Amino acid sequence: MPSAGTAPRRAAQLAALLAMLAFFAAQFVGALLPQAALLIVASTAGLALDLYLQHRDPGLLSLLGKIRFDVMVRQLLRDVLILVGLLRLNSDNSLRGYTTVVSGLVLFYGAHLACQALAIVVKRTRTLPFVTRNVDTDGLHLTAAPPRLLYRQHGRRLLRFACAPTTGLLLTVATADTVWAETGVAAGVLLAVAGTVHLAGWLKPEKRIADEKQALEWLDRWLADYKPTVGMYFSGGTTSAYQANMWLSTLAELDGRPVIVLRERFMVQKIDATDVPIVCIPKVVHLMALEKSTLKIMLHPANSGKTSQVLRMPSIKHAFTNHGESDKLSSCNPYSKAYDEVWVAGPAARERYQLADIGVEDKDVVEVGRPQLAPILPCSTTPPGEDEYVTVLYAPTWEGWDGNPGNTSVMLAGENIVRGLLADPKVRLLYKPHPMTGSVDPRAGQADERIQAMIREANSRRSGPRPGPEAAAELARRAAELQALTTSSFRDSADEIERMLLQSTPEPGRAAGVADATAAWETAYWASLPEWEHQIITDARPSLFSCFNQARLLVSDVSSVVSDYLISEKPYAVANTSGMTEDEFRACFPTVSAATILTPDASGIADLLAAVRDPARDELAAARSKLKVHLLGPSDPPSLVRFNRAALALAAEADARQARMAERASAVPAPREAVEAGQPG
Repeated sequence: MPSAGTAPRRAAQLAALLAMLAFFAAQFVGALLPQAALLIVASTAGLALDLYLQHRDPGLLSLLGKIRFDVMVRQLLRDVLILVGLLRLNSDNSLRGYTTVVSGLVLFYGAHLACQALAIVVKRTRTLPFVTRNVDTDGLHLTAAPPRLLYRQHGRRLLRFACAPTTGLLLTVATADTVWAETGVAAGVLLAVAGTVHLAGWLKPEKRIADEKQALEWLDRWLADYKPTVGMYFSGGTTSAYQANMWLSTLAELDGRPVIVLRERFMVQKIDATDVPIVCIPKVVHLMALEKSTLKIMLHPANSGKTSQVLRMPSIKHAFTNHGESDKLSSCNPYSKAYDEVWVAGPAARERYQLADIGVEDKDVVEVGRPQLAPILPCSTTPPGEDEYVTVLYAPTWEGWDGNPGNTSVMLAGENIVRGLLADPKVRLLYKPHPMTGSVDPRAGQADERIQAMIREANSRRSGPRPGPEAAAELARRAAELQALTTSSFRDSADEIERMLLQSTPEPGRAAGVADATAAWETAYWASLPEWEHQIITDARPSLFSCFNQARLLVSDVSSVVSDYLISEKPYAVANTSGMTEDEFRACFPTVSAATILTPDASGIADLLAAVRDPARDELAAARSKLKVHLLGPSDPPSLVRFNRAALALAAEADARQARMAERASAVPAPREAVEAGQPG
């Protein structure tokens, strides 16, 4: 069942496809009858609709390509029907007088195909076996990309260039004067040929970039010069970049020379602003270049099918850091035993692995804390005033891959939780759903839409003072500063190679500047919002941690969100939609031992808010303090210090192994034939 938001869009898409087919049918009728007016109107409308959809909904037109009715077929059919109409309107139904027009059309479509073939060749010459960011690419001879209309948009190119021939043909239909058709076709041929010649310029030696062999040799030289020691390896889908982004600041702070290794080309632009060099190597055969480098350890924030391809390198030690810790099975996956070490936050995760009995030995589990939690502020000792709004963050997780309805509260309890919070006139709700909500189970996406509708409707019933225009101006100024630091400005025509050229070595201190600009933006963002207004937050900014600092209470699910929030020691609640009793739920999930447990009907919301307003009624404060240490480890030494020590220790193990291998190699006796020949082995 489509959601409320997608149903109108699908109806509009279906209407557009039916309209296009109707225009072709009308063209056909107009050409055969013949009816000049009908032929002109249907042809013009069909071409205009095709041009519009090429810009607004190219994905819809790709469906036509699957049934072999692609843009080339559509435009050729459009022109052929106009020619048929011209023949029918001609008194002797002969091609006499249209030979030049037909020949010109053949040349036009031939030039289009030549341009398309040339675009494929240029694209191949401009595809390297890797992609980089924050790396000086001098030596690869990178150049700016050709115009995208010629290079990557063959459908738009054909339709735009075809406007001239089609218009000329239709004017001839209207006036019976072939000069219009001849002029239009000549203009179309001239455009197509000129475009092809211009695109061919990128095959000249001065515009050609390094070939595959030269590029791989350059990569080997760069690795030898840069001498990376610690890397972060990441592979994932379009919505999973957050799993790597949460480790960027930690990676940059480690002793050594860090590098980020990616496997999907699109992921290069999804990694947040960082000064750490990024190298994307899609093919496993080229990935082996890392084995010859100085890399000693590789950190893994997520498991993926491609992880096994880098684990086969014995010269590199591998540590699984995960992208968050919770009591869910995914936090102690059997795949973890493939790594040399598993780095966890605190004792709770160590116990979780032993209880799971999945083959991870206790000696391979290293407690390093959660370095990225440093920005989260501790709990305020001052209770909210009588007239003060209590900010509550509802941050449910997503539905997961296994279809367990207990993974997320959105479907079974979300609306009740939100309804209970909205019912309190002195509550301000921040709703920040997981970015993957609804990606597996459409029901989760539908529930999310209903929750957002409830919040918008509640806001319509509220009113109060709003910050002045100076707050909005400050936010706009801070946003522009942050945008300038975190976003590379690319031309519309920029391709992967041009982006590599523009995203070379960053300016010194850029990462610190980004951190300062982000903090300033977040301050301006919250200052620009009315204190009484509920907020729906679905963008990456403000961050979850920034929302933590605004909230006095968190409502969430069994997920790493709960573990991270505990660093503040503020009250939190967890929804139990698993079907277990509360005792079973607490026993199964240790992270909820200091939480208020909410049933699917969310009947405990009122008591929960009362405990936030009156600390004397908060019976779980001591339990949260104890659980914080159990989940995240001690605060001294700081987590970053422990994390760095673990990295140095694992790197030392990699060095020790290399030394042992070198010693064994030197102890191997030379081959007998070499000794007899008096040559070294």
